[in-house]
Amino acid sequence: MESYITLRTGVEARGEFEDRKSRFIAQLAHVAGEDEANAFIAQVRARHYDARHNVPAWILVDGRERQSDDGEPSRTSGMPTLEVLRGAGLKDVCCVVTRYFGGTLLGPGGLVRAYTAATQAAVADARDAGLLVEMTEVVPVSVPVPYARYEQVLRLAQDHGAHVAETAFAADVTLSLVFRAGDEAAFLAPLTELMAGQDIARVGEKRFAEF
Repeated sequence: MESYITLRTGVEARGEFEDRKSRFIAQLAHVAGEDEANAFIAQVRARHYDARHNVPAWILVDGRERQSDDGEPSRTSGMPTLEVLRGAGLKDVCCVVTRYFGGTLLGPGGLVRAYTAATQAAVADARDAGLLVEMTEVVPVSVPVPYARYEQVLRLAQDHGAHVAETAFAADVTLSLVFRAGDEAAFLAPLTELMAGQDIARVGEKRFAEF
């Protein structure tokens, strides 16, 4: 996987759906792992302590995912919520759908439709508010160069698609570059040639970041 979509950190998207006086409130947040997902679920349950159900579903970039019906009939709530997250291509997110019971049983089909609609509304809210971001697999490369070569190396990096994350001016100039994973190789060869055979670049570990 070279990229995925997630929610910005520190924000929350919401969506609501109502059917026969039952209110379904979907709350969607970014989570970096299972512990953060559990913390968000606990937060929503505390917020809506008086609700009949708080149905959670989360999906992580490493492939782990989990959902619960929280007392609703089996596969009528947690799984539909998770399916919306999957269908939207989201990773590292947790959604909790709170249900306030309106007094009328909706049946399995009605529950599936309601939990699906509420979650879809939360995803749409995130998209419309610009809260969704694409995370791309990137490689950081640090390049210390003499001042005399700075402009040439900078131009070479930019020509190969690098983003300049930071420039530090000291005895030499150190460029902190970020490449899409795989693109750094095309930069390193001409860099070594430009520096008369010196292998001066330090290549970091792959990671996901906004690019």
